[in-house]
Amino acid sequence: MRPSGSGTAAYIARWRPSSVSPQAAAFARDVITAVAPDGQERAKNLLWAAGKLAGWAIPLGLDAVPGVLLHPSAAERFTRCAPGLSGVARRTLRTNLRFIGRRVVPQLYPQDMPLPRERAKEPYSPAEIAGFLALADAQPTMERRMRAVGLVCLGAGAGLIRGDLRDVRGSDVACRSGGVVVTVARGRARCRCWPATTPGCWPPRRPPGPG
Repeated sequence: MRPSGSGTAAYIARWRPSSVSPQAAAFARDVITAVAPDGQERAKNLLWAAGKLAGWAIPLGLDAVPGVLLHPSAAERFTRCAPGLSGVARRTLRTNLRFIGRRVVPQLYPQDMPLPRERAKEPYSPAEIAGFLALADAQPTMERRMRAVGLVCLGAGAGLIRGDLRDVRGSDVACRSGGVVVTVARGRARCRCWPATTPGCWPPRRPPGPG
């Protein structure tokens, strides 16, 4: 049985479609041979992208060499301006041509600079927590007051957000080691513990009323 690598190389070598000129097909074969794609289907997609690019660029007078046709500006102009392509085809061509360019002419495709990370925000101050709890206590009904206080305690106190707030239950809140811990089970299958350490957020327990 012939190895898949040699089968892919043979497929690339005999790729001569009628939809592009022989010169464009030769360019595509050369650059995709250098890419050495994994599998015939992947090679077919990359050959189509390189052949379409060369078939558009060569009649415009561009040299059929990787440093010219695979230059980011040439590939971008092709994916934006070439006629007769759907939006999906343009996006697919752009992705494949960038893949080819990074492997054939990597000097033209520098690594993306990492985006800066935001620093963690300062925790709420006791005065801010008191203000939130005062707003919660001002709600018109007991049910709304309890919901508002719970939202403040879980959000500002334990740092829960979005899906964590949706999934949390009363039984997930526990007093442990002199503090309060919220155990969140996303989908009730995966647990994470969040210590609620923001001062003043968790009100002390009130003694039961008479009767």
